[in-house]
Amino acid sequence: MDMTKNTQLAQKVGELLMQQGKTMACAESCTGGGVAFCATENAGSSVWFERGFVTYSNEAKQESLGVNLDTLSAFGAVSEAVVKEMAIGTLRNSHADISVSISGIAGPGGATEDKPVGTVCFGFADKTNWHQETTVYFTGDRSEVRQSAIEYAFLTIKNRLEYFN
Repeated sequence: MDMTKNTQLAQKVGELLMQQGKTMACAESCTGGGVAFCATENAGSSVWFERGFVTYSNEAKQESLGVNLDTLSAFGAVSEAVVKEMAIGTLRNSHADISVSISGIAGPGGATEDKPVGTVCFGFADKTNWHQETTVYFTGDRSEVRQSAIEYAFLTIKNRLEYFN
């Protein structure tokens, strides 16, 4: 798994966070800690990367982030409703200024008719009460879907930070 591109992208996000005196945190499911890994591959990332949660099971999403069981039951773990609660829960359970949450179906199994392999939901939130949820459909094998999701997460945070810069 080549993380070089995403590690470099994480460094750009880190530079923006440092310029703005902010930190980030993440909650990951299908990426299994990939966002946190890419962030912490950069020397000095402890200044801007606050923490990461790997909440692979529904129980972990509930216990660590406060995701509501009713939301999980109604929409499933791979849903914009759940990643919204994950992103907000990440901020509530950390000292970060901005957060990203990721839940998806990296494959090769786990797909349904309305959620094919490559379906990844993202939640973003920050201390200004802004939040954004989106679903992206990536192509490729498990590793490619996960790498694409990590890239998308950092690009979206980068765009949000540049908007305020």
